[in-house]
Amino acid sequence: MKITVDIDCTPDEARSFLGLPDVKPMQEAMMNQIQERMTATLSAMEPEAMLKTWLPAGVQGMEQLQKMFWNQFAAATTRRDPKE
Repeated sequence: MKITVDIDCTPDEARSFLGLPDVKPMQEAMMNQIQERMTATLSAMEPEAMLKTWLPAGVQGMEQLQKMFWNQFAAATTRRDPKE
């Protein structure tokens, strides 16, 4: 013997019939938080923002390196014995 029962109801109706909680508000809140985090992360990944973050330190470092080399060259030329 085989018995088949077809129940036509919406997911909300089935959830309430089985006594399960409605998680839709929690899902919406979580999706909003995820969307805000992704938007903030994407704005930080813009090329202009990345260059502003990296370029000043890189330029200052290059200038310091260049000054160090020039100072070494200047010191090397002043230490030479004039008889050579």
